[in-house]
Amino acid sequence: MTNGQPGIGGRTKSRAEDFVVDEIPAYAAEERGDFLFLRVEKRDVSAEQLVSHLARALGIAHQDVGAAGMKDRQAVTRQFVSVPARCQALLESFSHEQIRILEVHRHPHKLRTGHLKGNRFSILVRDVENDSESKARAIADALQRTGVPNYFGEQRFGRDAETLALGLDLLSGARGPGSIPRARRKFLLRLALSAVQSALFNRALADRLNNGTLHQVSIGDVMQVTASGGPFVVLDAGREQQRFETREIVISGPIFGPKMKQPAGEIAAREARLLEDAGIPVTAFERFSNLTPGTRRPYLIWPEGLTVAAEPEGIRLEFTLPSGSYATVVLREFGCG
Repeated sequence: MTNGQPGIGGRTKSRAEDFVVDEIPAYAAEERGDFLFLRVEKRDVSAEQLVSHLARALGIAHQDVGAAGMKDRQAVTRQFVSVPARCQALLESFSHEQIRILEVHRHPHKLRTGHLKGNRFSILVRDVENDSESKARAIADALQRTGVPNYFGEQRFGRDAETLALGLDLLSGARGPGSIPRARRKFLLRLALSAVQSALFNRALADRLNNGTLHQVSIGDVMQVTASGGPFVVLDAGREQQRFETREIVISGPIFGPKMKQPAGEIAAREARLLEDAGIPVTAFERFSNLTPGTRRPYLIWPEGLTVAAEPEGIRLEFTLPSGSYATVVLREFGCG
């Protein structure tokens, strides 16, 4: 989006504490019920490792640990996870040099994927270029106007895109779920199939950005109401363009699956060509309909509370993103990695 402006260069994640993430829960714990909500801090630990450590220490199965979202490994992250209330006594003896339990609350239900409002990021960019503060402020001002393309980050696809490759094999029938080791099957199956959906969305978004229609509402587009996420198909492009420009609604892209809200007209034809070019029949997602029901995702996000500050070690960027959006795509707009 900011390709015409000079970036700040530099490096992120030189140290875990350079990349700090605080999860914003969707709701408060009710302080009653059969589950414990644990606010945990992890340092240089992956999401899968966090679940494994907790399950082993508390003597429960991996699937008994609930989490709203996956957090970066090379970072300091604070988030909520849920475990059965019967684990209360064992929590007192829990000890891990990279994982701390900060708070314990009761709640009636297990924490589920997506049950978070968003994430607050505080990121230090080291070894930045000269005049980086003014460059960063100019980019931040531009993004407040244009928004940020809501790409899925590269980490979604696994090292060397191996997670994406697994998902493509599953959808084509080249591999079956039984080929995944039982201990990791449920986790990897969902992750791999989601990686394919994410890659297709990224391609649709890139097409809109490259052809200059990312901010242009067209008849047949599926819009989402910003406040509720409710989708609808555009019948009057002029009217909906005005609502888009006030950010009441936003253009959405495809997360393919049998329950996805379908666009119409030329927009539907574009999305059909996207699947055709990828060699994926639309019915492929029906084979895993419980894991790939389909939905829509906004093409654009506007980071909240975006601030730029110069520090002795570099430039600190702070901002809040909605659930499912990636800080790495914001950093890319600043020309740092």
